[in-house]
Amino acid sequence: MPTAAPLAHEIWFVHHPEQFPLDWSQLGRPGVVVGLTAVVLLTVAWRAVATRAASPELPLLAPLGRLVPWVPRLLAAHLGISLLLLSAQRFVLDPSVAVADGAAGTLLLVPQAVAGVLLVTGYAVPLAAYAVIAAGPVLLLLSDVQSLLSCLVLLGIAMFLVALPPRPERGGRARLVVAQLRIALLVLRIGAASSLITLAVVEKLANPAMAQAMLSQKPVLNVLAPLGVSPEAFAVFAGCVEVLFGLLVLAGAAPQVAALVAAVPFTSTLFLFGGTELIGHLPVYGVLLALLLMGSSARTAYAVRWLPRVHLTGRRVVLAR
Repeated sequence: MPTAAPLAHEIWFVHHPEQFPLDWSQLGRPGVVVGLTAVVLLTVAWRAVATRAASPELPLLAPLGRLVPWVPRLLAAHLGISLLLLSAQRFVLDPSVAVADGAAGTLLLVPQAVAGVLLVTGYAVPLAAYAVIAAGPVLLLLSDVQSLLSCLVLLGIAMFLVALPPRPERGGRARLVVAQLRIALLVLRIGAASSLITLAVVEKLANPAMAQAMLSQKPVLNVLAPLGVSPEAFAVFAGCVEVLFGLLVLAGAAPQVAALVAAVPFTSTLFLFGGTELIGHLPVYGVLLALLLMGSSARTAYAVRWLPRVHLTGRRVVLAR
């Protein structure tokens, strides 16, 4: 695994982010092409080795598997707290999308706050999850496709909770059916991976000017500077690391290790950026925790790394389970 690089979201903190438009041609830079090729190959090798292990769970972390029935409850709490904090700061789904002061803006935040309360308390969770899903088009109207793609982790959590909600009558535990769990975990992983990869591309790899501006504001973020690594090279490195974490989440192999390693850079910037960073990353923390717990149980570990296999039968496409 590469050295963990701090992964703050530049668009939340860089001065005047509108001055840094995307430049898709930057993805063709030799360093970016080499870096992305390397992380794809590393992910393929990681999954190949991990899926051939005798047992997907790690004995040291096996006690964490007892918490598996509470994973939906934990995910709901992470998402709900994030929505409540976003509402208090007058943001819609993402710290980069603020609503105007006044009654109209406040009214727009009410459904988000109500959904947050339901998710935190654990009641009517599917209803709250549907509200989060329905908020996607609202976010698109308020901002752009880029903001929507960066919030797909929220959609992944919401769809997971629709399929496997916590049940108040069972103390918040969920009834986990393996067939449902595989699909729900796949959707959860796709949502989180899409957000991570989107942010890596639009804030770093296809927007080196924004990444370098952030490094100019916070030079301490370049942890490789003592080794002579330039801000430009470090931005490419950090972006590729973020893509790698997204691909590892999507691959689902050895999820406990991937979750623990990914948690390091996503928490290392909290001391620099404080509450906004915490609010924005809470859903990611929830997904990483879910993968850690699910991967630590012999009952659910295989479901975490499940991927559908596509077979062509005549003119039909069949997804093998």
